[in-house]
Amino acid sequence: MAGREIAMADLAIRKDACELDFLALGAVVHRLDPGLIPFRKARSVDIHVSGGEYNVAAGLADCFGLRAGIATAMPKYGIGELVQMRLREMGVTPFYKWFEHDGVRGPNIATVYSDRGQGVRPPVVFYNRSNEAGALLKPGDFDWAGIFGRGVRWFHSGGIFAALSETTSELILEGMQAARQSGAAISFDLNYRAKLWAPIGGLARAQQTLRRIAGGVDALFGNEEDMQKGLGVAGPEATAKSKLDPDVFFRMIDAVVEKFPNIKMVATTLRDVHSTNRHDWAAVLWLNGQRYVSPTCQLDIHDRVGGGDGFASGLIYGLISGRKPEEALRLGWAHGALLTTFPGDVTMARLEEVEAFAKGGSARIQR
Repeated sequence: MAGREIAMADLAIRKDACELDFLALGAVVHRLDPGLIPFRKARSVDIHVSGGEYNVAAGLADCFGLRAGIATAMPKYGIGELVQMRLREMGVTPFYKWFEHDGVRGPNIATVYSDRGQGVRPPVVFYNRSNEAGALLKPGDFDWAGIFGRGVRWFHSGGIFAALSETTSELILEGMQAARQSGAAISFDLNYRAKLWAPIGGLARAQQTLRRIAGGVDALFGNEEDMQKGLGVAGPEATAKSKLDPDVFFRMIDAVVEKFPNIKMVATTLRDVHSTNRHDWAAVLWLNGQRYVSPTCQLDIHDRVGGGDGFASGLIYGLISGRKPEEALRLGWAHGALLTTFPGDVTMARLEEVEAFAKGGSARIQR
């Protein structure tokens, strides 16, 4: 790749002609949202299209104007058509592995049920991932040579997708290998979820799988719990004081990088939850040994789902577009914060709004 890339603190990002700036691999879901009403009392819901990897791609395409795509499973039925329409609206280029739906059992687009909570009442999330098409994905389902042959700057996947079945993690590793051969930067969001790993081997299987993946990535997203449980790296127990203490996170990073010297970047949001609707919010970035910390702000939350994915998309945009690390971190911090002010899981922010907030903008009325 000599002559085709620049070094961003040793995180090499292609600068030659590429068809895609960003490619995600993951399962797309639809989230049913009754708003403030608990599901047991709900009479109507909003439908949000979501997915940890897709949310990052959608933010990069819709807010930041990059060419972003996703490789995912797509059943041929009405919910699949709804999802396809939303992807088109967000400007995300799809690469589908198609599945025939039998009209009764699936395979399906997974359903996530999530009310919004209020004040002292937390949000409640539960799932129906039975016969999910995304869990059926396996190595060989995508033409990686064809996709990466047209040029991709950055490849991304996550721990929720890795936990869906015994084959999805193998598909991630296959995609990473193709990305590495093409010169794309590779990132992974640990997103450790005990409930998802339990049916396929629990904590031991999660750590075995996530360590294999972490051994091949350039950039890692994840908080202290993700690193401790997902990677089995020892660290301090999270306390109310430590949740916004960047030094706690950076000590964890030192331990992670010692085990995985291939990792050039680690980043996460820091969040202290005072109530469902009031959070303190910050973010940190470790990039090739250098430490960067965002400002801390207080958020009045409308819908917290997707804030971390919004952070990832803003940070990745900053790095791909050649911004300084401090500025890239602020863009991620600002975009994640703004995303929590909208309903749904994907961005409704404009780049100008993100830039203004990252530079210290206020919530005064715009006339």
